[in-house]
Amino acid sequence: MDENVDPVYAQQLRRREPDISIRVVGEPDTPAKSTLDPEILNWCEDTGFILVTNNRTSMPVHLRDHIAQNRHVPGIFILNANMSIGENINELIIIAKGSFYDEYQDQIIHLPLT
Repeated sequence: MDENVDPVYAQQLRRREPDISIRVVGEPDTPAKSTLDPEILNWCEDTGFILVTNNRTSMPVHLRDHIAQNRHVPGIFILNANMSIGENINELIIIAKGSFYDEYQDQIIHLPLT
């Protein structure tokens, strides 16, 4: 999860679905807070984590540049500001439990998916 995503997302996901692996930028073994988005995409590629963010503006540009360098990312999910936190969390749980390994590779998905 991007550092700018409300911490309640990670807290609630971990509480409701402890089997889903959640990492938040700034936690141990993740990029430090204030790490630039291109570096976060590199980390996601290296570790196999999908990025959850609310960055609708620059993330498409960063993903395009990342792919232009012949790199890949497992996927990017953009939270929906018009949905409640609970609705966004439900979407993320459905996606995590019902997706194939590389189903969202090199894509930006705007919630809701269902």
